[in-house]
Amino acid sequence: MITVRLFLSVAAVRNWSVSQLDVTNVFLHGDLPETVYMRLPPGYAYLSDQCPSNSHEYVCKLVKSIYGLKQAPRRWFVKFSTALKEYNFQQSHSDNSLFTLHKNDQFVAVLVYVDDILMSGSSDKLIAEVKAYLLTKFKIKDLGPLKYFLGIEVARSAKCFYLNQRKYVLDLLRDTGMTVAKPSTIPIEQNHSLLDNQSALLKCSEASTYRQLVGRLIYLTITRPDLSYTVHVLSQFMNCPRVDHLYAVFRVLRYLKQSPGQGLLISATSPLTLTACCDSDWGGG
Repeated sequence: MITVRLFLSVAAVRNWSVSQLDVTNVFLHGDLPETVYMRLPPGYAYLSDQCPSNSHEYVCKLVKSIYGLKQAPRRWFVKFSTALKEYNFQQSHSDNSLFTLHKNDQFVAVLVYVDDILMSGSSDKLIAEVKAYLLTKFKIKDLGPLKYFLGIEVARSAKCFYLNQRKYVLDLLRDTGMTVAKPSTIPIEQNHSLLDNQSALLKCSEASTYRQLVGRLIYLTITRPDLSYTVHVLSQFMNCPRVDHLYAVFRVLRYLKQSPGQGLLISATSPLTLTACCDSDWGGG
């Protein structure tokens, strides 16, 4: 997700278009170098005149990967990355999902996550050439300008990108029955005592619910940095959550109900410089 934010930040400052592509039946493109057999699918009819004996069990040898194989995602990525490298793309060493192309003072970047592909660059002509090349290799649908990526809603103007997870938040509130709860103005109390809390331990089913909710909140911090500290605190009790910890999670959900569409603004006027922050109270937890 850091790469996604950097990708969009550069596109916003440079005023580059960002398009999204989707690969149809993505896992079926992967080639299998190893030998894999599978049972015949139900309803399979033998076309040969010689009907096989019922005393034998016949199988299929797979040439391509299929959905359900553990190696299917890896084989697809190898196939796609090889195709890009044949077009002189360079794979990033810090993030293997990012590919860049420099050609005649023109630049194109491709970011891939399974079957979702983002493409941006300094030349619309070169981008069109790359898309045409990929169409010769795979069955790809051009979804146009970026609108929705990995559960993140993206809105763009001449001044910025705006990222939010409003649908994700509303689904979370609906799944937990918090759509009618009273909103909260803060996600956590300033002087909380969760670190040394001695309330009753949660039952197994409630502890599982706690872990699921905290996991979903962790993904929400992508566009909600205001939740980073709270989620950091709550994630420390995944092993042995207590009743008050669960109440604290519900308070976060009530806070989300107040502003489900709040998100992250990526300004087109931001300087392309890296800013680092340090927690002066790191030792205090």
